[in-house]
Amino acid sequence: MTHPQDSLDSRSTGRQIQLETHGLDVIGDAERKGTPRTLFWPWFGANVSVLGLSYGAFALGFGISFWQALTAGVLGIVVSFLLCGFIAVAGKRGSAPTMVLSRAAYGVRGNRLPSLISWMLTVGWETVLTALAAMATATVFSRLGWGGGTETKVIALVVVAALTVVGGVMGFDLIMRLQTWITVITGVLTVVYVGLVADHIHWSTVSAIPAGSAQQFIGALVFMMTGFGLGWVNAAADYSRYLPRSSSSRGVIGWTTFGASAAPLLLLVFGLLLAGSSETLSKAIAADPIGALTTILPTWFLVPFAVVAVLGLVGGAVLDIYSSGLALLSAGLRVPRHLAALFDGILMIAGSVYIVFFADNFLAQFMGFLTTLGVPIAAWCGIMLADLALRRRDYDEGDLYRPHGRYGDVPLLPLLLTLGATAVGWGLVTNTSASWLTWQGYLLEPLGLGGRTGAWAYANLGVLVALALAFLGTLLPGRGRVREQEAEAPSPSPNEGAYST
Repeated sequence: MTHPQDSLDSRSTGRQIQLETHGLDVIGDAERKGTPRTLFWPWFGANVSVLGLSYGAFALGFGISFWQALTAGVLGIVVSFLLCGFIAVAGKRGSAPTMVLSRAAYGVRGNRLPSLISWMLTVGWETVLTALAAMATATVFSRLGWGGGTETKVIALVVVAALTVVGGVMGFDLIMRLQTWITVITGVLTVVYVGLVADHIHWSTVSAIPAGSAQQFIGALVFMMTGFGLGWVNAAADYSRYLPRSSSSRGVIGWTTFGASAAPLLLLVFGLLLAGSSETLSKAIAADPIGALTTILPTWFLVPFAVVAVLGLVGGAVLDIYSSGLALLSAGLRVPRHLAALFDGILMIAGSVYIVFFADNFLAQFMGFLTTLGVPIAAWCGIMLADLALRRRDYDEGDLYRPHGRYGDVPLLPLLLTLGATAVGWGLVTNTSASWLTWQGYLLEPLGLGGRTGAWAYANLGVLVALALAFLGTLLPGRGRVREQEAEAPSPSPNEGAYST
């Protein structure tokens, strides 16, 4: 098993990439190498996707002005990825996957609930990214006159799914190699794309977009947070766990946040300018977020665009399938890590088929998915952040795997707090465009917020409320519990296999 820095160096040595055998086990001292700056590569590669351009249309879709959308986007992207940076610190302090480290807060078996939610979110994201790559490829082929129908979509799905599944099954070493190349290739081609379509920007049209209400601004802000950093917090320590414990915490936070935010921030600005210049383009993005961006390209650049679109989406999907496999193991499945990733790949393919061939309104389903799972993940994030903030010492590695150790088995407080914060959160969000989610928003009327059709209906306050409730509910009463845990003598080192408890 190699470290990211070793992966980068191995390009010149030609060292063979091997199947990763690590699962939920703690990474040994001999294998923890490198510096925080190596975290730049996986995070940048996973977020350099041209999907970031489409978020400009998503943000403006809340009925706000360019400047409001820009502010909401910058705050949403940076703050949400900053949360990832904080949780990444747990990785270097415990050298185990994210959903194992959260056992310190939830207990060894109590942690299975958030692990299951994390698994659902990561599988959902990898499915969405794979489907988008297939749809974009079909759109490009259609414009070139090379097909674009069912056969093209099937072939595209097979290719994208194969790249994603192979990366997830092989594991960390191959992922780090892939992310480095994806970063370089997509970075260069995205710059070319920006140059080619810059003349489609009309500032007079963009600046004339009227401002929206405070509630609409908050809705866009929350959507950006759930679409970016809150979609990654549950995997944030999966890559920092290979760093030495002596690594700078500030460096881990800074390089994670910078690597993840840099590309989305630049893409968002340009996406806002493009979508704000053309209402037709903005509406097209809702149906086909990536493919719609090809309609303003010269024909000769369509194939390079397909390459950058597919690689960027694969970069995110590979990280998701890797982390989803780890989350599934943490939820209780006892199989080797690579089999868990393969199982997730099968589900990903099935879900992608549904989105590509049967789903009518992609954006409505996508927003509903993000917001619905964003609420319990925000609650988990609040508990994890508070627990991490209270700790002054590294995690006890052995007790992360022992139900009768210092972290407990099924402590009730974090589970009840998660369920309660989620129930409140779901009562404060609405997804009326997704028929299967119309039950949400049940607290908007009782709390005097105008009900499911009022001004606060689409502000999605539930995500922020769940995060705050879980954080405060853990931070305020948790200091004594953590001090008692840290006062205990170190337990024997764990002797865990690749698919342990």
